[in-house]
Amino acid sequence: MLSERQDTILKMIIEDYIKTAHPVGSKSICEILNCSSATVRNEMASLEEIGYLEKPHTSSGRVPSEKGYRYYVDNLMEPKKMTGEDVLKLQTIFHNQSLGLNDVILKSIEIISELTNYASIVLGNSTSVNRLKRVEVVPVDASNLIALVITDTGHVEHKNINIAENMDIEEIRKMVDLINNLLIGTPIDEINQKLEFEIKPIIGKYIKQHEAIYNVFYNAFNDFTIKNDVYFAGRNNILNQPEFDNVSKIKNIVNKLEDKELIHSIEEDDSGINIYIGKDSKIDEDVTIVKTKYVIDGEAHTMAIIGPKRMEYDRVVGILEYIKKNIER
Repeated sequence: MLSERQDTILKMIIEDYIKTAHPVGSKSICEILNCSSATVRNEMASLEEIGYLEKPHTSSGRVPSEKGYRYYVDNLMEPKKMTGEDVLKLQTIFHNQSLGLNDVILKSIEIISELTNYASIVLGNSTSVNRLKRVEVVPVDASNLIALVITDTGHVEHKNINIAENMDIEEIRKMVDLINNLLIGTPIDEINQKLEFEIKPIIGKYIKQHEAIYNVFYNAFNDFTIKNDVYFAGRNNILNQPEFDNVSKIKNIVNKLEDKELIHSIEEDDSGINIYIGKDSKIDEDVTIVKTKYVIDGEAHTMAIIGPKRMEYDRVVGILEYIKKNIER
């Protein structure tokens, strides 16, 4: 373990570097700690020697190493309390009664990306284990209905759907009967394919407004599938960070983020907040992934934030903890 003074200096260097992306010199630390620059330089040299700091060739300052970030995350960092403004943005989603849970989750990660300027991602369990048992629709008013999708494992998903004024509810019920007659037992992630190739060619014989009604159901099932697949928000945010100004590095990161198998491998871990720094991220040595599992109806899903190694860890962990608590509630 480090001394108390080394802890303080390492924490200051990391938090300063996270803000500025510039190597940190001894002068700014001396002013805050009110001690001699020789003392601070000696401590910085010791921290470099044991691998917590690195010295870029072009500068007299130091930057955190991967080992330094890991020590900071495990020993020095405390999750940051969210600002009232951030809480308000998320609460408008959590309190919106017209949104289904899936929409709440997807809108949450869009807001995370907006707040942090990092990429956000949701991973669900594979839908191939869930097969369709039944679809039902419940009219709410003239322009809204709720579609319920029930699977053979007893899982129920609901989706609020806006319908055009001229859409006949009886025609919609015919579509539901068609799906229930032809698609029962189909894995959820194959339903859209079957809608496209088995129901679309024959739907005109049974349903007058077939094109509009087909699109309503196709889009609804697409949303259900997203929940169990990979959904990104702010994917390009990560490339706006100063670390990623190298074309081959950007290309490598973009390719990795397109690799669904690699992204799915993020989720194999315990619950709680997990932080994969640099090489542990499996994406790039300058990338960090912070992730958490949340459980809904007994099924575990993963939410993650992907950003530079020079990430605002305390803020990201605070936001993820807050969202996990609200979604599970």
